[in-house]
Amino acid sequence: MLGVPEEFETLVNIIFLVATGAIAVHGIRYRNEEGKSDTVRLLFGCIAAVFFVLVLLQDVLGVASFG
Repeated sequence: MLGVPEEFETLVNIIFLVATGAIAVHGIRYRNEEGKSDTVRLLFGCIAAVFFVLVLLQDVLGVASFG
């Protein structure tokens, strides 16, 4: 994983999960003043949610293997 020592791999994964989780929640829940959602924010929020789930299941929990 990008040359990160093994003892810091879990920490880097958790930081990644926090960042992508925050992006996903913001992108999916965002509404403008009129109450409408923004398509671009929804798209990037969903992409961030997919990466969140992939890293969580594969790297942190180790219950799935993708690719």
